[in-house]
Amino acid sequence: MRAVVCDRLGDPSVLKIEERLLPEAGPAEIVIKVGAAGVNFPDVLTVAGTYQHKPELPFIPGMEGAGAIHALGADVTGWRVGDRVIFSVRPGAFAEYVKVPAKSPLLRLPESWSFAEGAGFRVGAQTAYHSLVHRAALRSGEVLLVHGASGGVGLAAVQLGKHLGARVIATGSDDHRLAIVKDHGADAVVNYRTADFVAAVKELTAGKGANVIYDPVGGEVLEKSMRAAAYGARLLVVGFTSGDPSRIMSNHVLIKGLSVLGVRAGETIRRLSPELGRDYAEELPRLAALGVMRPHISHRFPMEQAAAAFRALLDRKVVGKAVIEIDAT
Repeated sequence: MRAVVCDRLGDPSVLKIEERLLPEAGPAEIVIKVGAAGVNFPDVLTVAGTYQHKPELPFIPGMEGAGAIHALGADVTGWRVGDRVIFSVRPGAFAEYVKVPAKSPLLRLPESWSFAEGAGFRVGAQTAYHSLVHRAALRSGEVLLVHGASGGVGLAAVQLGKHLGARVIATGSDDHRLAIVKDHGADAVVNYRTADFVAAVKELTAGKGANVIYDPVGGEVLEKSMRAAAYGARLLVVGFTSGDPSRIMSNHVLIKGLSVLGVRAGETIRRLSPELGRDYAEELPRLAALGVMRPHISHRFPMEQAAAAFRALLDRKVVGKAVIEIDAT
């Protein structure tokens, strides 16, 4: 089989195509023929060597994808060859075939979804669900402020927030991309390059501020968000695509009674709450079937252009998700 391989750390140009042995299913394993794989910011960081998870070199990047089951181990039940599934790996998705444990929480791909849409679902949906449901306990009628709303995890939060009954204010840096976010359910959008999002949030909420702030951007955006927060607000620290962590002023946390919540969905399952994995296995397919958090795919690349996919993400060109299409049939 062919795979995208990283054999040295660096910028996206280090990626190359190599031939690898086709994986074989052990007794409790499943081999999936990959249709498409999602491209996420942690993939870029992993190849650069700056992500917290550091696989041994050489490795095949990619955290999520969708495809059809190719082979089943003798002990596997509940699945059949040919079933269309959404999968996650850590890492390994940028290949023609992947092998996952049978206990891996595979999701069935909704009938109307393409492999590209399935490939762009898991990371964004799980991050948004863990953030808004498990961490912030977002309630109907509350105001949700979503930063980086045109990205994959941001757009999923916009869609889920609306589904949960919140009033959603979305921010970003490009009017065209924000128009797409509004089409996906945001009640209001703010371009923080041309407007003060703190003033906009205060105006939109009659001075009260946002109850929940979802921030995958970090840096100055999260620092300013404290001024846009309502009393008792929950601040979700999802990431720092700006490149910089934030300096949180403890006096703001105290005076406004804020809760600052770190978001690491996968790590929470592994270390603290395995039962949350069962929640995802039940709730995410249900929400997908309802069309909630259905990804917007703005960019599609062949395997040979994996580096270009990474650059599109770095250059802030992607709206929703970029995918690498491996076998779209």
